[in-house]
Amino acid sequence: MSTQRDPIRISITDPVLIRVAALAEQRGVDAYVVGGYVRDALMGRPRTDIDITVVGDPIEFARFVAESFHTTIVEYKAYRTAMVPVRNHHLEFVGTRSERYESDSRNPIVGEGTLHDDLRRRDFTVNAMAASLQTHDLGVVVDLFEGALDVEKRILRTPLDPIVTMSDDPLRMMRAARFASQLEFEIEPGVHEAITSMADRISIIAQERITDEFLKILSSPKPSIGLRILFETGLLKHIFVELHNLAGVDLVQAGAREFRHKDVFFHTLQVVDNVAASSDNLWLRFATLMHDIAKPRTKRFIEGTGWTFHGHEEVGARWQERIFRKLKLPLHHLSYVETLVRLHQRPMMLVDEGVTDSAIRRLAVHAGDAISDLFTLCRADITTRNEQKATKYLRNYAVVEAKVEDVRDRDHLRAFQSPLRGEEIMKLAGLGPSRVVGYMKWMIEEAILDGIIPNEPDAAHEYLMQNLAVWMQDGKAAQFARRG
Repeated sequence: MSTQRDPIRISITDPVLIRVAALAEQRGVDAYVVGGYVRDALMGRPRTDIDITVVGDPIEFARFVAESFHTTIVEYKAYRTAMVPVRNHHLEFVGTRSERYESDSRNPIVGEGTLHDDLRRRDFTVNAMAASLQTHDLGVVVDLFEGALDVEKRILRTPLDPIVTMSDDPLRMMRAARFASQLEFEIEPGVHEAITSMADRISIIAQERITDEFLKILSSPKPSIGLRILFETGLLKHIFVELHNLAGVDLVQAGAREFRHKDVFFHTLQVVDNVAASSDNLWLRFATLMHDIAKPRTKRFIEGTGWTFHGHEEVGARWQERIFRKLKLPLHHLSYVETLVRLHQRPMMLVDEGVTDSAIRRLAVHAGDAISDLFTLCRADITTRNEQKATKYLRNYAVVEAKVEDVRDRDHLRAFQSPLRGEEIMKLAGLGPSRVVGYMKWMIEEAILDGIIPNEPDAAHEYLMQNLAVWMQDGKAAQFARRG
Protein backbone atom coordinates (compact mmCIF):
# COMPACT_ATOMS: atom_id res chain seq x y z
CA MET A 1 0.00 0.00 0.00
CA SER A 2 1.53 3.34 -1.07
CA THR A 3 1.59 6.35 1.19
CA GLN A 4 1.08 9.87 -0.07
CA ARG A 5 3.60 12.45 1.06
CA ASP A 6 2.32 15.44 2.95
CA PRO A 7 2.43 18.61 0.86
CA ILE A 8 5.61 20.67 1.16
CA ARG A 9 5.11 24.21 2.38
CA ILE A 10 7.60 27.07 2.52
CA SER A 11 7.25 29.83 5.07
CA ILE A 12 6.29 33.10 3.39
CA THR A 13 6.87 35.90 5.90
CA ASP A 14 8.27 38.63 3.66
CA PRO A 15 5.88 41.61 3.98
CA VAL A 16 6.25 42.43 0.26
CA LEU A 17 5.30 38.93 -0.82
CA ILE A 18 2.45 38.73 1.67
CA ARG A 19 1.12 41.99 0.24
CA VAL A 20 1.39 40.61 -3.31
CA ALA A 21 -0.58 37.54 -2.19
CA ALA A 22 -3.30 39.79 -0.78
CA LEU A 23 -3.40 41.78 -4.04
CA ALA A 24 -3.70 38.52 -6.02
CA GLU A 25 -6.67 37.48 -3.91
CA GLN A 26 -8.21 40.94 -4.30
CA ARG A 27 -8.03 40.66 -8.08
CA GLY A 28 -8.91 36.96 -8.22
CA VAL A 29 -5.52 36.15 -9.77
CA ASP A 30 -3.98 32.70 -9.52
CA ALA A 31 -0.31 33.45 -8.75
CA TYR A 32 2.73 31.48 -7.60
CA VAL A 33 6.22 32.37 -6.51
CA VAL A 34 8.52 30.15 -8.56
CA GLY A 35 12.04 28.99 -9.31
CA GLY A 36 15.01 30.09 -7.27
CA TYR A 37 12.89 31.66 -4.54
CA VAL A 38 11.34 28.30 -3.64
CA ARG A 39 14.67 26.48 -3.91
CA ASP A 40 16.43 29.01 -1.71
CA ALA A 41 13.57 28.97 0.82
CA LEU A 42 14.02 25.20 1.17
CA MET A 43 17.77 25.71 1.59
CA GLY A 44 17.45 28.59 4.06
CA ARG A 45 19.24 31.01 1.72
CA PRO A 46 18.43 34.74 1.58
CA ARG A 47 16.09 35.87 -1.21
CA THR A 48 15.43 39.31 -2.74
CA ASP A 49 14.84 38.58 -6.45
CA ILE A 50 11.34 37.12 -6.68
CA ASP A 51 9.83 35.50 -9.78
CA ILE A 52 6.04 35.29 -9.79
CA THR A 53 4.11 33.23 -12.31
CA VAL A 54 0.58 34.42 -13.08
CA VAL A 55 -2.12 32.26 -14.67
CA GLY A 56 -3.65 34.85 -16.95
CA ASP A 57 -2.34 38.31 -17.83
CA PRO A 58 0.91 38.96 -15.91
CA ILE A 59 1.38 42.51 -17.17
CA GLU A 60 -2.05 43.65 -16.06
CA PHE A 61 -1.45 42.21 -12.58
CA ALA A 62 2.06 43.70 -12.45
CA ARG A 63 0.61 47.13 -13.22
CA PHE A 64 -1.84 46.70 -10.33
CA VAL A 65 1.02 45.70 -7.99
CA ALA A 66 3.17 48.64 -9.10
CA GLU A 67 0.29 51.05 -8.56
CA SER A 68 -0.38 49.59 -5.10
CA PHE A 69 3.26 49.98 -4.06
CA HIS A 70 3.53 53.43 -5.75
CA THR A 71 6.48 52.30 -7.86
CA THR A 72 7.40 51.91 -11.53
CA ILE A 73 7.03 49.02 -13.93
CA VAL A 74 9.17 47.82 -16.83
CA GLU A 75 7.18 45.82 -19.36
CA TYR A 76 8.40 43.23 -21.88
CA LYS A 77 5.22 42.53 -23.80
CA ALA A 78 6.86 40.23 -26.35
CA TYR A 79 7.79 37.83 -23.55
CA ARG A 80 4.68 38.49 -21.40
CA THR A 81 6.85 39.62 -18.50
CA ALA A 82 7.16 42.73 -16.33
CA MET A 83 9.56 43.83 -13.60
CA VAL A 84 8.45 45.85 -10.57
CA PRO A 85 11.08 47.15 -8.08
CA VAL A 86 9.78 47.33 -4.52
CA ARG A 87 12.19 48.54 -1.81
CA ASN A 88 15.19 46.18 -2.03
CA HIS A 89 13.24 43.59 -4.02
CA HIS A 90 12.91 42.97 -7.73
CA LEU A 91 9.58 41.37 -8.51
CA GLU A 92 9.40 39.76 -11.95
CA PHE A 93 5.95 38.76 -13.19
CA VAL A 94 5.56 36.25 -15.99
CA GLY A 95 2.56 34.47 -17.44
CA THR A 96 2.44 30.69 -17.36
CA ARG A 97 3.96 29.86 -20.70
CA SER A 98 5.43 27.33 -23.03
CA GLU A 99 8.65 27.95 -24.92
CA ARG A 100 10.37 26.41 -27.90
CA TYR A 101 13.56 27.28 -29.71
CA GLU A 102 14.51 26.91 -33.34
CA SER A 103 17.80 25.01 -33.71
CA ASP A 104 19.75 28.11 -34.76
CA SER A 105 17.94 30.70 -32.65
CA ARG A 106 19.09 32.51 -29.52
CA ASN A 107 15.57 33.59 -28.55
CA PRO A 108 12.57 31.50 -27.52
CA ILE A 109 9.21 31.38 -29.28
CA VAL A 110 6.87 32.03 -26.36
CA GLY A 111 3.26 30.87 -26.11
CA GLU A 112 0.63 30.82 -23.40
CA GLY A 113 0.56 27.64 -21.34
CA THR A 114 -0.53 26.03 -18.10
CA LEU A 115 1.35 26.01 -14.79
CA HIS A 116 2.51 22.50 -15.73
CA ASP A 117 3.86 23.83 -19.06
CA ASP A 118 5.60 26.63 -17.19
CA LEU A 119 7.35 24.33 -14.75
CA ARG A 120 8.38 21.64 -17.25
CA ARG A 121 10.12 24.21 -19.48
CA ARG A 122 12.48 25.23 -16.67
CA ASP A 123 16.14 24.29 -16.53
CA PHE A 124 16.48 22.11 -13.43
CA THR A 125 14.09 20.35 -11.09
CA VAL A 126 15.34 22.43 -8.15
CA ASN A 127 14.19 25.53 -10.08
CA ALA A 128 10.94 23.94 -11.30
CA MET A 129 8.91 24.34 -8.12
CA ALA A 130 6.13 26.85 -7.46
CA ALA A 131 4.69 27.99 -4.13
CA SER A 132 1.08 29.16 -3.99
CA LEU A 133 0.26 32.79 -3.28
CA GLN A 134 -3.39 31.95 -2.54
CA THR A 135 -4.20 32.91 1.03
CA HIS A 136 -5.94 29.58 1.75
CA ASP A 137 -2.81 27.55 0.89
CA LEU A 138 -0.06 30.17 1.12
CA GLY A 139 3.38 28.63 0.59
CA VAL A 140 2.18 25.18 -0.48
CA VAL A 141 4.69 23.90 -3.05
CA VAL A 142 3.77 22.47 -6.44
CA ASP A 143 6.60 20.03 -7.11
CA LEU A 144 5.93 17.98 -10.23
CA PHE A 145 9.50 16.72 -10.70
CA GLU A 146 10.69 16.00 -7.15
CA GLY A 147 12.79 19.14 -7.03
CA ALA A 148 12.60 19.25 -3.23
CA LEU A 149 14.17 15.79 -3.08
CA ASP A 150 16.94 16.95 -5.43
CA VAL A 151 17.57 19.92 -3.13
CA GLU A 152 18.06 17.43 -0.29
CA LYS A 153 20.37 15.32 -2.47
CA ARG A 154 22.15 18.47 -3.69
CA ILE A 155 21.91 17.38 -7.32
CA LEU A 156 21.10 19.19 -10.58
CA ARG A 157 18.69 17.21 -12.73
CA THR A 158 16.48 18.37 -15.61
CA PRO A 159 12.65 18.10 -15.61
CA LEU A 160 12.71 16.63 -19.13
CA ASP A 161 15.29 14.61 -21.02
CA PRO A 162 18.50 16.65 -20.59
CA ILE A 163 19.12 16.78 -24.35
CA VAL A 164 15.69 18.38 -24.82
CA THR A 165 16.15 20.82 -21.94
CA MET A 166 19.63 21.90 -23.10
CA SER A 167 18.59 22.10 -26.75
CA ASP A 168 15.71 24.41 -25.86
CA ASP A 169 18.19 26.95 -24.49
CA PRO A 170 21.91 26.06 -24.74
CA LEU A 171 22.75 28.72 -22.16
CA ARG A 172 21.42 26.19 -19.64
CA MET A 173 24.72 24.34 -20.10
CA MET A 174 26.48 27.36 -18.60
CA ARG A 175 23.78 27.64 -15.94
CA ALA A 176 24.45 24.04 -14.89
CA ALA A 177 28.07 24.96 -14.16
CA ARG A 178 26.96 28.18 -12.47
CA PHE A 179 24.41 26.56 -10.14
CA ALA A 180 26.82 23.75 -9.31
CA SER A 181 29.36 26.38 -8.31
CA GLN A 182 26.97 28.69 -6.45
CA LEU A 183 25.08 25.95 -4.58
CA GLU A 184 27.90 23.38 -4.46
CA PHE A 185 25.61 20.77 -6.06
CA GLU A 186 26.58 17.79 -8.20
CA ILE A 187 25.44 17.60 -11.82
CA GLU A 188 23.48 14.42 -12.55
CA PRO A 189 25.59 12.18 -14.88
CA GLY A 190 22.98 12.24 -17.68
CA VAL A 191 22.99 16.05 -17.66
CA HIS A 192 26.81 16.08 -17.71
CA GLU A 193 26.82 13.71 -20.69
CA ALA A 194 24.23 15.81 -22.55
CA ILE A 195 26.28 18.97 -22.11
CA THR A 196 29.44 17.21 -23.28
CA SER A 197 27.69 15.87 -26.38
CA MET A 198 26.39 19.27 -27.48
CA ALA A 199 28.89 21.78 -26.07
CA ASP A 200 29.38 23.37 -29.48
CA ARG A 201 25.72 24.55 -29.39
CA ILE A 202 26.80 27.29 -26.97
CA SER A 203 28.00 29.18 -30.07
CA ILE A 204 24.46 30.32 -30.90
CA ILE A 205 24.14 32.19 -27.58
CA ALA A 206 24.92 35.91 -27.39
CA GLN A 207 28.32 36.65 -25.87
CA GLU A 208 26.82 38.96 -23.25
CA ARG A 209 24.69 36.12 -21.83
CA ILE A 210 27.65 33.72 -21.79
CA THR A 211 29.86 36.25 -20.05
CA ASP A 212 27.17 37.00 -17.47
CA GLU A 213 27.03 33.32 -16.49
CA PHE A 214 30.83 33.04 -16.53
CA LEU A 215 31.20 35.97 -14.13
CA LYS A 216 28.56 34.47 -11.85
CA ILE A 217 30.66 31.29 -11.70
CA LEU A 218 33.71 33.40 -10.87
CA SER A 219 31.71 35.18 -8.14
CA SER A 220 30.64 31.93 -6.48
CA PRO A 221 32.05 30.75 -3.14
CA LYS A 222 34.27 28.14 -4.83
CA PRO A 223 34.73 29.09 -8.51
CA SER A 224 36.77 25.99 -9.34
CA ILE A 225 33.63 23.85 -9.20
CA GLY A 226 32.01 25.61 -12.14
CA LEU A 227 35.26 26.23 -14.03
CA ARG A 228 36.16 22.55 -13.81
CA ILE A 229 32.72 21.61 -15.21
CA LEU A 230 33.21 24.02 -18.11
CA PHE A 231 36.52 22.32 -18.85
CA GLU A 232 35.35 18.72 -18.42
CA THR A 233 32.30 19.17 -20.65
CA GLY A 234 34.25 20.93 -23.42
CA LEU A 235 32.35 24.20 -23.02
CA LEU A 236 35.48 26.10 -22.06
CA LYS A 237 37.22 25.61 -25.40
CA HIS A 238 34.21 27.23 -27.09
CA ILE A 239 33.82 30.19 -24.72
CA PHE A 240 37.37 30.89 -23.49
CA VAL A 241 39.99 29.02 -25.47
CA GLU A 242 42.96 30.81 -23.83
CA LEU A 243 41.88 29.44 -20.45
CA HIS A 244 41.21 25.98 -21.89
CA ASN A 245 44.73 25.91 -23.35
CA LEU A 246 46.31 26.12 -19.89
CA ALA A 247 45.48 22.46 -19.28
CA GLY A 248 48.02 19.67 -19.65
CA VAL A 249 51.22 18.47 -17.98
CA ASP A 250 54.44 19.17 -19.86
CA LEU A 251 56.89 16.29 -19.70
CA VAL A 252 60.40 16.06 -21.19
CA GLN A 253 62.95 13.24 -20.81
CA ALA A 254 66.52 14.53 -20.77
CA GLY A 255 68.96 11.68 -20.30
CA ALA A 256 68.06 9.86 -17.11
CA ARG A 257 66.08 12.80 -15.76
CA GLU A 258 62.42 13.55 -16.29
CA PHE A 259 61.30 17.20 -16.28
CA ARG A 260 57.65 17.68 -15.49
CA HIS A 261 55.72 20.95 -15.09
CA LYS A 262 52.45 21.12 -13.19
CA ASP A 263 49.14 21.50 -14.99
CA VAL A 264 48.71 25.27 -15.15
CA PHE A 265 44.92 25.09 -15.51
CA PHE A 266 44.34 23.19 -12.29
CA HIS A 267 46.99 25.27 -10.52
CA THR A 268 45.08 28.37 -11.61
CA LEU A 269 41.80 26.96 -10.26
CA GLN A 270 43.44 26.43 -6.90
CA VAL A 271 44.82 29.98 -6.84
CA VAL A 272 41.40 31.41 -7.76
CA ASP A 273 39.80 29.42 -4.92
CA ASN A 274 42.47 30.74 -2.55
CA VAL A 275 41.65 34.32 -3.53
CA ALA A 276 37.90 33.65 -3.33
CA ALA A 277 38.36 32.46 0.26
CA SER A 278 39.65 35.89 1.25
CA SER A 279 38.06 38.37 -1.18
CA ASP A 280 34.73 38.96 -2.94
CA ASN A 281 36.41 41.32 -5.43
CA LEU A 282 35.29 39.91 -8.81
CA TRP A 283 38.02 41.66 -10.79
CA LEU A 284 40.74 40.47 -8.43
CA ARG A 285 39.38 36.97 -9.07
CA PHE A 286 39.43 37.59 -12.82
CA ALA A 287 43.00 38.92 -12.69
CA THR A 288 43.94 35.80 -10.71
CA LEU A 289 42.34 33.64 -13.41
CA MET A 290 44.50 35.50 -15.94
CA HIS A 291 47.79 35.63 -14.05
CA ASP A 292 49.42 32.69 -15.90
CA ILE A 293 47.29 32.88 -19.06
CA ALA A 294 50.33 33.33 -21.37
CA LYS A 295 52.37 30.42 -20.01
CA PRO A 296 51.52 28.13 -22.96
CA ARG A 297 52.74 30.83 -25.36
CA THR A 298 56.02 31.49 -23.51
CA LYS A 299 57.03 28.01 -22.30
CA ARG A 300 60.51 26.83 -23.22
CA PHE A 301 62.51 23.81 -22.13
CA ILE A 302 66.15 24.58 -21.33
CA GLU A 303 68.35 21.55 -20.81
CA GLY A 304 69.82 21.55 -17.35
CA THR A 305 67.28 24.06 -16.13
CA GLY A 306 63.89 22.67 -17.04
CA TRP A 307 60.74 24.49 -18.09
CA THR A 308 60.79 28.30 -18.23
CA PHE A 309 58.08 30.87 -18.93
CA HIS A 310 60.09 34.05 -19.32
CA GLY A 311 57.95 37.12 -19.92
CA HIS A 312 54.60 35.36 -19.48
CA GLU A 313 53.41 38.12 -17.14
CA GLU A 314 54.03 40.86 -19.75
CA VAL A 315 52.54 38.84 -22.61
CA GLY A 316 49.52 37.99 -20.43
CA ALA A 317 49.00 41.65 -19.57
CA ARG A 318 49.11 42.62 -23.25
CA TRP A 319 46.50 39.96 -24.06
CA GLN A 320 43.95 41.43 -21.69
CA GLU A 321 42.49 44.08 -23.99
CA ARG A 322 41.78 41.46 -26.65
CA ILE A 323 40.25 39.14 -24.06
CA PHE A 324 38.13 41.93 -22.57
CA ARG A 325 36.79 42.89 -25.99
CA LYS A 326 36.10 39.31 -27.03
CA LEU A 327 34.22 38.54 -23.81
CA LYS A 328 32.58 41.99 -23.85
CA LEU A 329 33.79 42.76 -20.36
CA PRO A 330 33.53 46.33 -18.99
CA LEU A 331 36.69 48.10 -20.13
CA HIS A 332 36.96 50.30 -17.03
CA HIS A 333 38.33 47.23 -15.20
CA LEU A 334 40.96 46.55 -17.88
CA SER A 335 43.80 48.63 -16.43
CA TYR A 336 43.42 47.05 -12.99
CA VAL A 337 43.56 43.52 -14.43
CA GLU A 338 46.52 44.37 -16.68
CA THR A 339 48.40 45.76 -13.69
CA LEU A 340 47.94 42.67 -11.53
CA VAL A 341 48.83 40.27 -14.35
CA ARG A 342 51.91 42.30 -15.25
CA LEU A 343 53.19 42.59 -11.67
CA HIS A 344 52.24 39.27 -10.09
CA GLN A 345 55.84 38.00 -10.05
CA ARG A 346 57.48 41.29 -9.12
CA PRO A 347 57.19 41.02 -5.31
CA MET A 348 59.06 37.70 -5.22
CA MET A 349 61.94 39.36 -7.09
CA LEU A 350 62.26 41.98 -4.33
CA VAL A 351 62.88 39.66 -1.39
CA ASP A 352 66.68 39.92 -1.23
CA GLU A 353 68.28 42.12 1.40
CA GLY A 354 70.16 44.05 -1.29
CA VAL A 355 67.02 45.23 -3.10
CA THR A 356 67.13 48.99 -3.56
CA ASP A 357 64.50 51.49 -2.48
CA SER A 358 64.21 52.38 -6.17
CA ALA A 359 62.88 48.91 -7.03
CA ILE A 360 60.44 49.09 -4.14
CA ARG A 361 59.28 52.56 -5.20
CA ARG A 362 58.66 51.35 -8.74
CA LEU A 363 56.53 48.46 -7.54
CA ALA A 364 54.52 50.79 -5.30
CA VAL A 365 53.93 53.30 -8.08
CA HIS A 366 53.20 50.77 -10.81
CA ALA A 367 50.72 48.90 -8.62
CA GLY A 368 49.13 52.08 -7.24
CA ASP A 369 45.84 51.44 -5.44
CA ALA A 370 46.00 47.77 -6.43
CA ILE A 371 49.06 47.07 -4.25
CA SER A 372 47.10 45.32 -1.49
CA ASP A 373 45.26 43.16 -4.03
CA LEU A 374 48.58 42.31 -5.67
CA PHE A 375 49.87 40.83 -2.43
CA THR A 376 46.60 38.94 -1.96
CA LEU A 377 47.18 37.36 -5.39
CA CYS A 378 50.82 36.60 -4.61
CA ARG A 379 49.96 34.86 -1.34
CA ALA A 380 47.18 32.89 -3.05
CA ASP A 381 49.69 31.76 -5.71
CA ILE A 382 51.53 29.70 -3.09
CA THR A 383 50.15 26.22 -3.77
CA THR A 384 53.07 24.07 -2.67
CA ARG A 385 52.23 21.20 -0.31
CA ASN A 386 55.58 21.68 1.42
CA GLU A 387 54.65 23.58 4.59
CA GLN A 388 58.20 24.84 5.15
CA LYS A 389 58.33 26.32 1.65
CA ALA A 390 54.88 27.86 2.01
CA THR A 391 55.83 29.46 5.32
CA LYS A 392 59.04 30.80 3.81
CA TYR A 393 57.21 32.32 0.82
CA LEU A 394 54.58 33.93 3.06
CA ARG A 395 57.32 35.40 5.25
CA ASN A 396 59.10 36.77 2.17
CA TYR A 397 55.94 38.46 0.92
CA ALA A 398 55.35 39.98 4.35
CA VAL A 399 58.87 41.45 4.25
CA VAL A 400 58.34 42.96 0.78
CA GLU A 401 54.90 44.29 1.72
CA ALA A 402 56.38 46.00 4.79
CA LYS A 403 59.10 47.57 2.62
CA VAL A 404 56.49 48.84 0.18
CA GLU A 405 54.39 50.38 2.95
CA ASP A 406 57.46 52.02 4.44
CA VAL A 407 58.55 53.55 1.13
CA ARG A 408 55.00 54.65 0.21
CA ASP A 409 54.68 56.55 3.47
CA ARG A 410 58.22 57.91 3.60
CA ASP A 411 58.28 59.10 -0.02
CA HIS A 412 54.63 60.18 -0.28
CA LEU A 413 53.88 57.71 -3.06
CA ARG A 414 50.26 56.77 -2.29
CA ALA A 415 48.94 58.95 -5.10
CA PHE A 416 52.20 59.35 -6.97
CA GLN A 417 52.62 61.95 -9.67
CA SER A 418 55.23 64.53 -10.46
CA PRO A 419 55.28 67.36 -7.90
CA LEU A 420 55.32 69.63 -10.96
CA ARG A 421 52.20 69.29 -13.09
CA GLY A 422 52.24 69.75 -16.86
CA GLU A 423 50.89 73.31 -16.65
CA GLU A 424 53.72 74.35 -14.31
CA ILE A 425 56.36 72.77 -16.53
CA MET A 426 54.94 74.56 -19.60
CA LYS A 427 55.12 77.89 -17.76
CA LEU A 428 58.71 77.34 -16.54
CA ALA A 429 59.92 76.04 -19.91
CA GLY A 430 57.95 78.48 -22.03
CA LEU A 431 56.31 75.66 -23.97
CA GLY A 432 52.82 74.73 -25.06
CA PRO A 433 51.33 71.24 -24.73
CA SER A 434 53.79 68.80 -26.33
CA ARG A 435 55.58 65.50 -25.95
CA VAL A 436 58.62 67.45 -24.67
CA VAL A 437 56.59 68.56 -21.65
CA GLY A 438 55.50 64.98 -21.11
CA TYR A 439 59.12 63.86 -21.29
CA MET A 440 60.17 66.43 -18.69
CA LYS A 441 57.42 65.33 -16.34
CA TRP A 442 58.44 61.71 -16.86
CA MET A 443 62.13 62.47 -16.17
CA ILE A 444 61.22 64.17 -12.88
CA GLU A 445 59.18 61.13 -11.86
CA GLU A 446 62.05 58.81 -12.82
CA ALA A 447 64.45 60.83 -10.68
CA ILE A 448 62.12 60.51 -7.70
CA LEU A 449 61.72 56.77 -8.21
CA ASP A 450 65.51 56.37 -8.48
CA GLY A 451 66.03 58.36 -5.27
CA ILE A 452 67.95 61.13 -7.05
CA ILE A 453 65.61 63.80 -5.67
CA PRO A 454 62.92 63.71 -2.96
CA ASN A 455 59.23 63.80 -3.88
CA GLU A 456 58.93 67.53 -3.16
CA PRO A 457 58.02 70.53 -5.38
CA ASP A 458 61.16 72.58 -4.62
CA ALA A 459 63.50 69.69 -5.41
CA ALA A 460 61.59 68.93 -8.63
CA HIS A 461 61.70 72.61 -9.67
CA GLU A 462 65.46 72.78 -9.12
CA TYR A 463 66.03 69.51 -10.97
CA LEU A 464 63.98 70.72 -13.93
CA MET A 465 65.93 73.97 -14.23
CA GLN A 466 69.26 72.09 -14.03
CA ASN A 467 68.31 69.84 -16.93
CA LEU A 468 66.01 72.09 -18.94
CA ALA A 469 68.30 72.72 -21.92
CA VAL A 470 69.21 69.05 -22.35
CA TRP A 471 65.62 67.87 -21.97
CA MET A 472 64.40 70.42 -24.52
CA GLN A 473 66.53 68.63 -27.10
CA ASP A 474 66.21 65.03 -25.91
CA GLY A 475 62.44 65.22 -25.47
CA LYS A 476 61.81 65.64 -29.18
CA ALA A 477 62.83 62.06 -29.99
CA ALA A 478 63.15 60.22 -26.69
CA GLN A 479 61.08 57.10 -26.07
CA PHE A 480 59.29 57.04 -22.72
CA ALA A 481 56.17 55.60 -21.14
CA ARG A 482 53.63 58.19 -20.02
CA ARG A 483 52.06 57.82 -16.58
CA GLY A 484 48.47 58.94 -16.10
